[in-house]
Amino acid sequence: MLSMTTSSYDEPMHQPEGNSRPYHHGDLRAALLSAAERTLRTKGATALSLRELARDLGVSHAAPGRHFKDKQALLDALALTGFQRMAAALDAADDPALPLESRLTALARAYLGFTVDNPALLELMYARKHDPDIPARLATAIARTKEPLFRIITDAQRRGEIVPGDPEHIVLLAGASLHGVASLTATGHLPPESALTGVGELIHHLLHGLRPR
Repeated sequence: MLSMTTSSYDEPMHQPEGNSRPYHHGDLRAALLSAAERTLRTKGATALSLRELARDLGVSHAAPGRHFKDKQALLDALALTGFQRMAAALDAADDPALPLESRLTALARAYLGFTVDNPALLELMYARKHDPDIPARLATAIARTKEPLFRIITDAQRRGEIVPGDPEHIVLLAGASLHGVASLTATGHLPPESALTGVGELIHHLLHGLRPR
C-alpha cells in the first residue's frame, strides 16, 4: 500500500536555528537563483555551490539538481537573468522622441547604472559572453542587449546625424567606450558617482570628437 506521507523532492528539510533565509514551498529555481546572486555579490563565483545553496535554503542536497544539472548550468542561468535585466533596463531608457545626444546619454546612464549596481554579476556575464559553447538562449539574450544602441545608431544614420557606414561597427565602438568605463568602475579605478555624472561628457565627445570647435 502506498504511503500517504511521501515527500516532494524539493521538500524543505529541518531548518537549523539562526537560518535567516529558509525556503518555503514555492519556486525553488527562483529561490536558488536569488540565493546564488547573493553569494556571487558577497563572495564571488568560486564560492558558489549547489550543495551549499541547498543547505542555506533548507532543502535536500539533491533538490537543486531538478533545476541545474551542475554549477555551470547555475552560472549560465545567472548570466541569462543578468542579460535579460540589462536588456529590459536599456529598452526602458530608450526614448525615440529625445534628441540624439540626450537619447544616447539616457541609454548610457542606464547601462552604467546597471553595471555599478551589479559588478560581480557583470563580470560573470561577460566571462560567458564570448564563449563559443554558450547555450542558444543565452546567446539570444546577449544579442538583445545590443538592440537599443543599434536602434539609436540606425535612426541617427537615417536622419543624417552621424556618419554612414556599417552600424554594427559603430555600435561596437560605442559599446566598447561604455564597457571601458564600466570596467574601470567595477575594478575600483573610477568611482561610481564619477562614472554616472560623467556620462554626458563621454557621449558628447563620442558624438563630436575632441577637436576644438
